[in-house]
Amino acid sequence: MPRFYCPTPLNTGQQLDLPAGAARHIQVLRMQPGDTVTLFSGDGGEFEATIERMGRSDVGVTIGAYSPVEREARRTVHLAIGMPANERMDWLVEKATELGVASIQPLMTERTVLRLDGERAAKKTAHWQSVAVAACEQCGRNRVPVIHPVISLSSWIKRVATEGPPGTRYLLSLREGSRPLQDLMLDSGRTGTDVTFLSGPEGGLGTAEEAPAVAAGFAPVSLGARILRAETASLAALTLMA
Repeated sequence: MPRFYCPTPLNTGQQLDLPAGAARHIQVLRMQPGDTVTLFSGDGGEFEATIERMGRSDVGVTIGAYSPVEREARRTVHLAIGMPANERMDWLVEKATELGVASIQPLMTERTVLRLDGERAAKKTAHWQSVAVAACEQCGRNRVPVIHPVISLSSWIKRVATEGPPGTRYLLSLREGSRPLQDLMLDSGRTGTDVTFLSGPEGGLGTAEEAPAVAAGFAPVSLGARILRAETASLAALTLMA
């Protein structure tokens, strides 16, 4: 059954017009009155809904039964990533959403190729949020991860040092002495406290960038002997937590 994100309070028996994006998708699928879809608002759980009316650019539905089903990861995992170049950030957002990430913080770092600020940064953030929504519709998640506004690594580290995020903090690093993440997982188990991963862009974070992260409580960890691409490393870490 097709699934659509509907960011508005939903209640059984309610009649409403679907958001423009969902309405267009239903029309592309050539669905008809009487067909059923699944709606989720992002607050958890999902509703069955029946199509009642098909307009030229709008679709009206009646909300049916509620299901409290959840498909979230066992841990709340946040990802702070030095943005990879080209379309790899889109791919990263999509796959991280499928793997259950709770939030993504795009970072500008010393080696970041993609440079964003002002209106362009806001448009990119909105685009990545829409990528996360589409991934939730596809994979069955009922909670949409938050894509935070783009910020510099140095500014984010300063904020983290005083405000959070809470829980365990890991720095994906190639530096000597980094502990294998799998070993730490065996030591601490796979459930419990929130986890935040900090990962660099192509080429990783510089030594001068890693130092303040470590000072802010990020424990350097490795993912094995092979050097992974920036987006691969982040997804490998998420997979261990899924």
